[in-house]
Amino acid sequence: MRLSILSLCLSACLAFTSLAMPANAVNLIRDADIEHSLDQLAAPILRAAGLNPNNVRILIVNDSGLNAFVINGRAIFIHSGLIQRVTSAAQLQSIIAHEAAHISNGHISRRLTNLRGANTAAGFGIALALAVALASDNAGAAGGIAAGAASSARRQFFSHTRAEESAADQSSIRFMLRAGVDPAAAIEVLEIFRGQEALSVSRQDPYARTHPLTNDRIRALRGLAAANPRAAEVNANADFWFARAQGKLSAFVQNPGWTIRRTRNDNSPIGVMRRAVAYHRQADANRAIGEMQSLLAQYPNDAYWYELYGQILLESRQPGPAVQAYQNAVSLNGNEPLILAGYGRALLALDTADGNSRAVRALERSRALDGQSSSTLRDLGQAYARTGQPGLASLATAERYALQGRLDDAIVHARRAADRLPRGSAPWQRAQDVLSAAQ
Repeated sequence: MRLSILSLCLSACLAFTSLAMPANAVNLIRDADIEHSLDQLAAPILRAAGLNPNNVRILIVNDSGLNAFVINGRAIFIHSGLIQRVTSAAQLQSIIAHEAAHISNGHISRRLTNLRGANTAAGFGIALALAVALASDNAGAAGGIAAGAASSARRQFFSHTRAEESAADQSSIRFMLRAGVDPAAAIEVLEIFRGQEALSVSRQDPYARTHPLTNDRIRALRGLAAANPRAAEVNANADFWFARAQGKLSAFVQNPGWTIRRTRNDNSPIGVMRRAVAYHRQADANRAIGEMQSLLAQYPNDAYWYELYGQILLESRQPGPAVQAYQNAVSLNGNEPLILAGYGRALLALDTADGNSRAVRALERSRALDGQSSSTLRDLGQAYARTGQPGLASLATAERYALQGRLDDAIVHARRAADRLPRGSAPWQRAQDVLSAAQ
C-alpha cells in the first residue's frame, strides 16, 4: 500500500489515489492484496447476480464513515470504516450483494445517462468525486462540480427510493442464497444502522442518508430471510479472505502499538503480516523485514506478500532488495497492475539508466491494465522524463490531474503533450481525450 497524498503523514504509506478536487481530495485505498481478497469474497455474489466478476471491481474509499455505493456498473465502492466495522465475511458479502442488486436492477445507470465521459480518467474522477460528496453530505468534496446543486443532485442520483431499496433487498437475498451465504447476515448489517433515522442529518452515517432504513424495510428483510432459512455453516475460504482484507487494512490504519499487542501471540500468516506492517510503521525495519522473511519462508508462492515485502524494503531505503522482491511478485502474478506499479517504483528508486527504462515498461503495463491509479501515472511521468520522452511525460501528468479532478491543470499539461507528440498518434489522441473530457 502506498500514499500519494503525503500530507496525510503516515509513517508507512497506504496506496491512496486522489480522485477529486485538491482542496478536499477523495481518496481510494489501492492495495493489490486487499482488492484481491475482496474480489474473492465478491465473485460468488456477482456471479449469482448475473454479473461478470472480471468486470466489477471492489474499491475502498478512505473514509471512516459507514457507507457503500455504486456510480456505474463497473465498480462497487465501500468505505474503509464499514469494512472495519463488520464482523464476518457474510456481512461484507451482504453489503456487496445489495450494491450488486442496484447494478443488476438498473438503479444507477438511469441516473448517470447524462454524465458524459465516465469512461475517461476525467469522467471517472468527476463521477467519483460527485458520488462521495453527495453520499457524505459534503458538497465541498466535489469542488465546483456539485456547487449549488448538492441537494437536488443527491435526490436525483444517489439517494435510493424506498421502492429501489425494497427491490435491492429482495434481489440481494436471492443472490446470497444462490452463492451459499446466510441471508441472516443482511439483517446483522442493518442492525448496525438501526436508529440512524432518528438522528439529525449531520449525525447520520452516510449509508443511512443514501439507503432509507425504515422499520418497514427492516421487517420486510427479516421476512425474506425467515422465508429462506439457511443452516449456519463455516466457509473457511471466505473467512480467510475477509480476515486478510480486514487485517491488512487495520494494520495500516490502526495505531501500530495496538496491532502489535493484538498479534503478539498470533503466529497465523495474517497475524505475522499485521505485525510486519505495524513494525514497519514504527520504523523498525529489522523486525518488519524479519517477520516478512519468516512469512515468505512458509508461503513462497504468495505474490501479494512478496509485494508487501518489496514495499517495506523500498520504504526502508533498500531499493536493490526491493526490486528483487517485486520481481518475485511479478513472476508469480505478472498481470496485477498494482504489483507492476510497485515494481516500476522500485526500479525508479535505483536511479540508473537501465532501471529507468525497465520502469517505463513495468509502469506502461500497469497503466494498460488499470488506468485509474494516479500514483502509477505520477511514477510513469517521472520515468518518461528520465528517459527523454517529455511529450509522454506531459501526457501522463495530464491524465493524472484529470483523474484527480484538477481539470485546469489537466488542460495545461494535455495541451503541452499535444504540442510535443506526433499529431494523430495514439498518445496525441489520448491528450485530445483529456482536453475533451476536461472541457
